[in-house]
Order: sequence, then C-alpha cells, then structure tokens
Amino acid sequence: MEIAILGGTGDIGEGLALRLAADTPHRVSIGSRDAEKAENKAEEYTTELESRGLDATVEGAENAVAAAAAKVVVLAVPPYHIGDTVEAIADELDDGDVLVSPATGMKRDDEGFHYHKPGAGSVTRIAADAAPERVAVVGAFHNLAAARLANLDADLGIDTLVIGDDEDAKRTVSDVAEGIEGLRALDAGGIANAPEIEGLTPLLINVASNNDGLHDLGIEFK
Repeated sequence: MEIAILGGTGDIGEGLALRLAADTPHRVSIGSRDAEKAENKAEEYTTELESRGLDATVEGAENAVAAAAAKVVVLAVPPYHIGDTVEAIADELDDGDVLVSPATGMKRDDEGFHYHKPGAGSVTRIAADAAPERVAVVGAFHNLAAARLANLDADLGIDTLVIGDDEDAKRTVSDVAEGIEGLRALDAGGIANAPEIEGLTPLLINVASNNDGLHDLGIEFK
C-alpha cells in the first residue's frame, strides 16, 4: 500500500517515514509544498535506511503529487495549516482513501504547554470538515515523541490512540500503525473523542520537561 506523509520533512513526519519504511512493506513517500525540499529530505531518509542495511526507500514530491498516489495520507502539518492542506489535495483523493491527522493545537506560556482547542472542537474535526465526503478521516499518532520515533535504535513499547467515525478506515490505520515495531494501536472511539486525545500531547510534553530521564515520553496502557 502507498502511504504519503504530507509535511514529511518535519519532525513527526520524519519519524513516521523512517519507521514505516524500515518496519513495514508499504511504499512510503513524503510531501511538501516545495517538491525539491521533499525530494532532498527523502534522499536523506533513504540514505539513513541504507546505512542500516535496509532495502527500503522513501520518495519525495509536492503534496498533491504525493497524495494522488497514496491510499493513506498522513497530515503531518501544523494544525493551523491542516484545513488548507486538505482543501489543496482534495481533487487528488479517490473514494476509499484515508486521511490521518496527528496534529494537536497547543499554546505555550511561562508555565508550559496547554491544549488550544479550536473552534471546530478538535484538529481532527477540522480535517474531517475539510475532507471530501468520499474520504474518511482518522486521528492517530498524536502522542508520539518525534525524536524517539525517528531514532531507529530506540525501542518504542508505546500505544497510539486511533479515533474515527468510519470503522473500516480505523482498521486500516490501526493495521498501518501496528506494522511499526513496538507500537500498539488502540481504538478510542469516534472523532467526538478527539479533544481528550489531542489534549494529552501538551500534558506529555510538560511531564517530560519537568522530570529527568523522560525526554521521549510516550503512553502505554495496561
């Protein structure tokens, strides 16, 4: 299956691209508004994979081109760009394609990071409202530490919470997530539950920032 990670030149995009290319049989591409930037980053990721003896590559392209070839499109872009990004690629999406939103709205002050709930209720809801009716939207990968994800020497042993209103789309995304070694996908219900899940991200950042040895904190439910 073809997976495109839009915003794949950023931190969480890098981690997902490397892990999916290293651990799964899926074809992975990254997208950017700047095709050359995506191509250069994809080359860096491929070099990293090859240096580990892995027969895996990552392709790079402009966002719309990457999305057009993919079945699953991960929106690894800042929350304030997610609606515009979905609208920009809408014509490239086919029936049955799945959009994945890992973004969380946050703001920072002297006390730390805080969840910034958008007017739509959640960032996942913004993506769902912008998506064509033929395309399902699923929230996942919200609470993963980007540096830990991108470090292929690091054991994960963590969970990702998956939310969505389309059960088939949730299963697709859960299967993709669990292809990553050490990552377990847990069904957390529909998109109405997105605020609670997105709100965990600033909490984890604050805990990691205030405690030694927890820099790459994640969640494991037992």
